Amino acid sequence: MNLTINAVNFEMAEKLEQFIEKKMNRFERHLNPDDKVEIRMSVIKPQTNANKEVKMRIAGLFAEKTADTFEEGIDACLSALEGQLEKRKNS
Repeated sequence: MNLTINAVNFEMAEKLEQFIEKKMNRFERHLNPDDKVEIRMSVIKPQTNANKEVKMRIAGLFAEKTADTFEEGIDACLSALEGQLEKRKNS
């Protein structure tokens, strides 16, 4: 798995990077070793709720979620992508 993480409009904390790596290590069982994983995180409207946007591209699939925290957005994207991967696998 080739993982690329982009943080837009904010400085990513090491704790968030560790969270992403941990989640992706668990998700890796759904992927081929040469699959590209792109994660783009941004703050869309400072000083409001649900202002964290996460976009993920994995193995040609895409998910985009907005949440109160980046961790929630990452979990929601991975859940959506897991469903898409299962559909692709069963087709």
